[in-house]
Amino acid sequence: MKILTDIQNLKGVKVLMRVDFNVPIKNGLVTDDYRIRTALPTINFLIDKGARIILTSHIEQADGLVNKNDQATITNESKPTLAPVANYLNKDGYKVSFIKNWAEAYGASEELKDGGIILLENIRKNEGEKKNDKKFAEQLASLADIYVNEAFSVSHREHASVCAITEFLPSYAGLQMEKEIENLSMAFNPTHPFLFILGGAKFDTKLPLINKFLKNADDIFIGGALANDALRAKGYEVGASKLSNGENDISGIVSQSQIMLPVDVVIQDHSVKDVGIQVGQNSVMKTDIILDVGPKSLVQLKEKIDTARFILWNGPLGLFEKGFTEGTEELARLIAERTENDKTVGNAKVRSIVGGGDTLSAISKLGIEDKFTFVSTGGGAMLDFLAQGTLPGIEALENSRQ
Repeated sequence: MKILTDIQNLKGVKVLMRVDFNVPIKNGLVTDDYRIRTALPTINFLIDKGARIILTSHIEQADGLVNKNDQATITNESKPTLAPVANYLNKDGYKVSFIKNWAEAYGASEELKDGGIILLENIRKNEGEKKNDKKFAEQLASLADIYVNEAFSVSHREHASVCAITEFLPSYAGLQMEKEIENLSMAFNPTHPFLFILGGAKFDTKLPLINKFLKNADDIFIGGALANDALRAKGYEVGASKLSNGENDISGIVSQSQIMLPVDVVIQDHSVKDVGIQVGQNSVMKTDIILDVGPKSLVQLKEKIDTARFILWNGPLGLFEKGFTEGTEELARLIAERTENDKTVGNAKVRSIVGGGDTLSAISKLGIEDKFTFVSTGGGAMLDFLAQGTLPGIEALENSRQ
């Protein structure tokens, strides 16, 4: 795979760069700029080299809406606009021309000056994007001389601006993409003790990942809605809590010695209940809905965090979008403190790698992004890379037109 820094001369070169500016917008303003900020080093690098920069991204988060279920009826015509992102960049000192009408994109790219930037409108307004349509990719490629993928977080998608585009332009990985691959690959040969924390939902889709890391993780803590399936598989009461649709028999997995599950949980009225086979006054009942991890579980998790030398975390421990954020935020603090204190166990320093959409939201809210060894921009992409060791977008770069 070729890296952007391999190019000797970029002056006057038109660079089409795929970024992920799918950020939350409220009242026309960007409310979480982490993914934008991670792309800025590459943008600055290109500006310094005198390249002519064409940014392309999607955005699915409608103004004021961050719940994907609320956006299910959005059509191509009504999809959100990247205009607020262009405004953000301009206020941050970048002179960005926003190209709302795709018919004007070619003319705008021809008029670019060295160090100039244009941002194209939401690429998913083009039907060819999600279809990985080669004709659309060829049209997109006609805007530039080279292509740069700086969107690790969408590189698990076989879309035109991620995969097909590489058939028509010499293609390179961006600076953040290189960091993502380098840091996440550490999980394949980690220092020990290695603690893997997995939250979120859809146990059936994450089984391959759990099975893979059972081979080299010392401890795997399962939280979020994933824990409901695991607790049920152990015969524990989970009440009316959310469960995966799959019918996989995971009893063998949850009985493994490396697996850690919550010992207490927070239910719908924000009270704390114990989990287990014993049913008592303070145990989860059939009418309860588990929505977050409890304090005793976090105490047990802290014991593992305090002795770990490699910590990998993806996914929230609670129903984040409904306000059950305490468990996730406390976990973020615990890992950040462990990393920042730079404690050592033996002769090795602690490394912490975290990622996932709601995980990023918690970290951003607390203002502690710089307290971890590495914060991945990927959610699903991070999980897919950890499970497979590659992604469609990475393979496309490896096989790109020379």
